[in-house]
Amino acid sequence: MSKVLVLYYSSYGHIETLAGAMAEGARSTGATVDIKRVPETVPEEIAKGAHFKLDQQAPVATVNDLANYDAIIVGTPTRFGRISSQMAAFLDQAGGLWMSGALNGKVGGAFTSTASQHGGQETTLFSVITNLLHFGMTIVGLPYSHQGQMTLDEIVGGAPYGATTIAGGQGQRQPTEIELAGARHQGELIAKTANKLFG
Repeated sequence: MSKVLVLYYSSYGHIETLAGAMAEGARSTGATVDIKRVPETVPEEIAKGAHFKLDQQAPVATVNDLANYDAIIVGTPTRFGRISSQMAAFLDQAGGLWMSGALNGKVGGAFTSTASQHGGQETTLFSVITNLLHFGMTIVGLPYSHQGQMTLDEIVGGAPYGATTIAGGQGQRQPTEIELAGARHQGELIAKTANKLFG
């Protein structure tokens, strides 16, 4: 079976929660799954003052870790409609992997959160996907086989480009069961694809 990395950055825990669901879906296929986070770049005193969730259990990844996986699923909150600076700083260090082609042919996917329904979820997903395509990766999104993203019964995240959640302006909204189901479904699809290619 394949090896899958769920790589994320989360200030307040919303992306951390989605990462767990993504890993759950990937593990359901028999894949080996690790969850790792990128380093925090905000000084600790400022992060504490902003009430960042600093007690996250996932170990901190190194750029060289990426080469050890068959699939990499990247999660980041939206920052003004694009990837967070923490995730961008991490991926910007992967020039050596790009140059050597170490990630060519691996499977990738993206997930995100925004404060509002119209806060840039799709542009953030594409900013992650753009990075992964430059690395030579094959992208798996969140197709409409996850029909929960089409509901009109409640506010819900999700896009064909990846799983998402809506956090609220103060971070008061946690991922819903529909959003978590979307993350599990995407994780399962990514791992199934990697299992076919590398399993």
